[in-house]
Amino acid sequence: MIKPYKNQEISKKEQVRNMFNNIAGTYDFLNHFLSLGIDKLWRKKAIKLLEPFQPKQILDVATGTGDFAIAALKLNPDHVTGVDLSSGMLENGKAKLINRGLETKISLQLGDSEHLPFTDNSFDAVTVAFGVRNFENLQRGLEEIYRVIKPGGVAVVLEFSSPKKFPIKQSYFFYFNRILPFWGRVISKDAHAYKYLFESASSFPDGTKFTDIMKTAGFEKTKIHLLSFGIASIYMGVKS
Repeated sequence: MIKPYKNQEISKKEQVRNMFNNIAGTYDFLNHFLSLGIDKLWRKKAIKLLEPFQPKQILDVATGTGDFAIAALKLNPDHVTGVDLSSGMLENGKAKLINRGLETKISLQLGDSEHLPFTDNSFDAVTVAFGVRNFENLQRGLEEIYRVIKPGGVAVVLEFSSPKKFPIKQSYFFYFNRILPFWGRVISKDAHAYKYLFESASSFPDGTKFTDIMKTAGFEKTKIHLLSFGIASIYMGVKS
């Protein structure tokens, strides 16, 4: 199991919480700076794929500072709920909502992906952006997501994947293994966080390996949409 801080004995879940609390203040800037803004385009694509489902109640798991939750407002839902392990990330997200006047449309709260604080069949759609690789128990997290989705609802997962073709593969690994950790360390002051990003993304069971786990969790009609030559992927699954 890949963890942010290899010298600590605490669980991955606790380490991930601590890591995001440490980098919460610089998270948004680094996300957009280090991705050259491509992450915004990826989120737009994911939201576009949700349009046919016309979800009215949306849950954004591992919401962080709420970027995906905010993007989901383009679907004109009744409400978007965001949950995250990190209180530091949520504080920044709540401030963002207040600044944009969105606090009545989106609510953010502490929540554990493996023990979601919602009843069965509560949401029309669940989204996760760059969060499932941080789950301590991926299978359990997907089962919880499945549980809270209404029959006919959908899960949309946006996550890094490993490109397979030359020269994208070589450029990807050089950037994520060398450039990104350096600037992440300099700006966030956390020497481990952006190294962990590379390690966790590289070890993530992407492609059909991930959709197989989705199917085991109960999802049907799973689909994979590759983004930017396979640097990231959007996974979709429906609850029957």
